[in-house]
Amino acid sequence: MVLQAFCMTNIVAQEQKTPTLEDLIPGGETFRFAENLNGIQWWGDMCAIPDIESVTMRNPVTGKEQTIATLEKVNSVLQSNGIDRISHFYNVRFPWEKKNNMLISLPDKYVIYNWGSNQVVLVIDFPQEANNQDYNTISGSLAYTIGNNLFVDNKQVTDEPTGIVSGQSVHRNEFGISKGTFWSPQGNKLAFYQMDESMVTEYPLVDVTARIAETNNIRYPMAGMTSHEVKVGIYNPTTEETVYLNTGNPQNRYFTNISWSPNEEKLYLIELNRDQNHAQLCEYNATTGEMERVLLEEKHNKYVEPQNPIEFLPWDNNLFIYQSQRDGYNHLYLYDVDGNLIRPLTQGEWLVQEVLGYNTKTKEVVIASTEESPLNRNLYRVDTRTGKRTAIGNSEGVHRAQLSTSGEYVIDNYSSPTTPRNIDLIRVKDSKPQRLLTAENPYKDFKMPTIQTGTIKAADGVTDLYYRLITPADMDSTVQHPAIVYVYGGPHAQMVTNGFQNGARGWDLYMANKGYVMLSIDNRGSSNRGLEFENATFRQLGIEEGKDQALGAAFLQSLPYVDANRIGAHGWSFGGHMTTALLLRYPEIYKVGVAGGPVIDWKYYEVMYGERYMDTPESNLEGYEATNLNNFAGNLKGRLLMIHDDHDDTCVPQHALSFMKACVEARTYPDLFIYPGHKHNVIGRDRVHLHEAITRYFEDHL
Repeated sequence: MVLQAFCMTNIVAQEQKTPTLEDLIPGGETFRFAENLNGIQWWGDMCAIPDIESVTMRNPVTGKEQTIATLEKVNSVLQSNGIDRISHFYNVRFPWEKKNNMLISLPDKYVIYNWGSNQVVLVIDFPQEANNQDYNTISGSLAYTIGNNLFVDNKQVTDEPTGIVSGQSVHRNEFGISKGTFWSPQGNKLAFYQMDESMVTEYPLVDVTARIAETNNIRYPMAGMTSHEVKVGIYNPTTEETVYLNTGNPQNRYFTNISWSPNEEKLYLIELNRDQNHAQLCEYNATTGEMERVLLEEKHNKYVEPQNPIEFLPWDNNLFIYQSQRDGYNHLYLYDVDGNLIRPLTQGEWLVQEVLGYNTKTKEVVIASTEESPLNRNLYRVDTRTGKRTAIGNSEGVHRAQLSTSGEYVIDNYSSPTTPRNIDLIRVKDSKPQRLLTAENPYKDFKMPTIQTGTIKAADGVTDLYYRLITPADMDSTVQHPAIVYVYGGPHAQMVTNGFQNGARGWDLYMANKGYVMLSIDNRGSSNRGLEFENATFRQLGIEEGKDQALGAAFLQSLPYVDANRIGAHGWSFGGHMTTALLLRYPEIYKVGVAGGPVIDWKYYEVMYGERYMDTPESNLEGYEATNLNNFAGNLKGRLLMIHDDHDDTCVPQHALSFMKACVEARTYPDLFIYPGHKHNVIGRDRVHLHEAITRYFEDHL
């Protein structure tokens, strides 16, 4: 067992106050967060720093700064053009590196303002009810949606019947999908998703704000049931014509990772079968919509999960980068346009988390990866000719970065366990930094707990699992404290990092200050550890994860300052499933739990996520039965509070209600709390109420 500890600064602890939930929870009246440079971005190779009253440009070579616009001056020009004032510059963009133009976003228009001439250059109007705006800064065309239809340059492109949605995200945002429109490189054509949901069973959610409650129906395809069907269209704003890709019958297929060839003649996408174990990178003719060839394929006996579109090298239109977990970790592979592998660009028992961009001059790609540690996110430049990697910036912590247009500089926004936030301008070739911001610890005047990280072995006896342990400030180690495990445990999430406070949540710190020992463990099945680590839970979600979490509880029980008979659990969504499962499968360990938005029965969960990790209920009957927590309702011995949002369209309320019914039949007695009007989490001011309710439950029963 490895143990690495650090203590938060604690000067004259007895005289310091402790932070409240209002200080620690987003939505709190006094919520405290690390200072940031909101809206910082590149204008070519100049660093633009928007603020409330002004915008500053900083030269990354000399460090000199110049104010290019003030709120007073810009608002004066806007008002003289009959345009509403803006209250800050945080939302402006600088997409034209060779023009002194900024793009100002307003609720019903885009305004292009030139700070050299102090004039409005162009106003692009659109209806106030428009959503999903996608403005191409090269062609000047604007796509958006109203209701379920797509519009381009204020012309309606689609007019479909009820149940068909155009220009919006599809496949429930799985497979890396986050939008529904995709401009070609020069903005001459627009690819877009069109989704037919008419065959999907409607699921009723109830709006209780009306005097007579109203039904809000959503299309929610559950595992094993009929799913929606997706097409991809290509619209030409010049001819106002649309062609749809000839993908054949779209039933039981997923289309994702859309990208364009540099010459706008080809459209690429990854097609995935319903079983999600066979992916094909397909090339389509962007004029006719006909498929021309399959460039490469991937198969896996569990699942293939494409997350990123291909990217052509800016200096060679015949080469592209393809991301894959084929060797067990997400890496970059260089291919030619005929689908021939040129070389792997990255390799090793670590993974590429993001491609930030390219340097055409040095023929390098800039990435973020876990090469330093699974808890880190560090920056590297990779020579596309040799695969040689060179670190950018320091090797500590978690780095979020933006690459300049040339690829010669990065804005590096990073934190470490004891660093709330630093922002540096870094010259890529030698990592020479200019410090833009050193954020103060937002809790520097408060009494704060101690945070430790380390590893324990997983239930397989081999794999190291990272944990975060938070203990009360000035803890009396001769006194036994209650402990709470905050758990998520599912795919695409990581609880323990080398970011500020090791990723600890405000509520975890709050409870530690109240005398609880707080533990989080990233069990097998969670993120950033590679494919084998993640898919160890395949077809049995919650079971292997629970074994790992139980070993974490055993670790807690081994600590002399933890009361082995007072261990609780809390989590949301997948963590809600885990919390419920831990109380039912390990009632001798976990005495109190609060499960938020929990998945109870995986056959009630949606198709894409559910079938990837569980297969269908028909093909995995045993797995669905073993993971259906309704079957274990009779095992409930401790106190369990289940919290659900009545408008949850991710994990529908049927989960919590079915568990209540199972408990009634089993004569066990959980508690239930409903948050009206919220979806899959509680946000805004109500979030403070949520955490007060959770706290009270543990205070009353643990």
